[in-house]
Amino acid sequence: MKLVIQGLENEEWEKIKDLYADCTVIEDHGTIHPCTGCFSCWNKTPGKCVIRDGYETMGQQIHHADEVIVLSRYVYGGFSGFVKNVFDRSLGYVLPHLMVVHNESHHRKRYPEEKAFSFVFCGQNLSEEEKQSAKNYVRAVCANIRGYVKRIEFRDDSAFVREKKTCGLPENEKVMVLNASARFEKGNTAKLTGELLKGMNKEAEIVPLMKHMGHPEELLEKLQSVSDLVLAMPLYVDGLPSQLIRFLEQTERMYEGSGKRVYVLANMGLYESRQLESLFSAVRQWCSHMNFDYCGGLGVSAGELIGGVMELVPFGIGPTKRASLGIEALRAAIEAGQPAGEILAEPWKFPRSLYLYIANTSWNRGARKNGMKPKDLYRKL
Repeated sequence: MKLVIQGLENEEWEKIKDLYADCTVIEDHGTIHPCTGCFSCWNKTPGKCVIRDGYETMGQQIHHADEVIVLSRYVYGGFSGFVKNVFDRSLGYVLPHLMVVHNESHHRKRYPEEKAFSFVFCGQNLSEEEKQSAKNYVRAVCANIRGYVKRIEFRDDSAFVREKKTCGLPENEKVMVLNASARFEKGNTAKLTGELLKGMNKEAEIVPLMKHMGHPEELLEKLQSVSDLVLAMPLYVDGLPSQLIRFLEQTERMYEGSGKRVYVLANMGLYESRQLESLFSAVRQWCSHMNFDYCGGLGVSAGELIGGVMELVPFGIGPTKRASLGIEALRAAIEAGQPAGEILAEPWKFPRSLYLYIANTSWNRGARKNGMKPKDLYRKL
């Protein structure tokens, strides 16, 4: 049986749904919850999400499918918010443990198969650059979810029209840091945003995206009142978290403007900071659609190590040195209203082999803490 994950506009799906009549179809019924970043699908209920909303078995469904076919609107070089949400919730398909594949750290397989993924993107007059962006993205996704790209196809969707209002310029210089992490209070994103705002000479406010998911109009109103927007987030499945994609789409449907500066502050659990490229690319494309000024930002890798060290010693000491220098450079750029470039920060004088060893053994300790044996983490469903 083939598994179809579809996030198209209704009109577009109606045109082609008969082609997939013999497939299992995963689509948006309005009940899916964002991934909370709790890692329970790794260390409490291995292979299965703890959120019971009808999408908790996505890892199992991917495993049992002969092929996975992804139908999505083209959104900033990747998936629509719903399709990305499904992938975020499929984390249990792989193991938490890391290994090096083609000189990059990736998750180990939970299942032995070589899963085939086909992708169909619908968009309006997609350029070759946009198509290449999508190709790069799905290859990165398949590298991490340990499958392979069987086919990539692009279709024109000329029916999708946006009505926009002008996003006015603020009277004063003000910074909004939008914390898009589901763990916005205690996660690594919160730690890094706290450091960013230390001593900043501009008025600044940290706004948790998750607190505004049910009423985005309040957040859109806040956005209009600021001169600088910092999008702060963890990397989820090689891209933006699904809740942020949904908000960015809502913003694009409603507003356009100029002069607003947008920065990125991203962190990730993998070691090589270059794996953040698709995330930066997505923000660049959103800014282009919004007529905002993309100003780059900071990407911090090995986030669990960096966040853990920040709890033990002052920021900037040991492995956090590069991240600290990056925060200083990003803060200076925001204060000056200038581009920051794309700054990538890996752990200072901390080899990848040691990071992977510590990460892998920590999952085994976590299993024991949760009343399981380390071998239970490898459970197959």
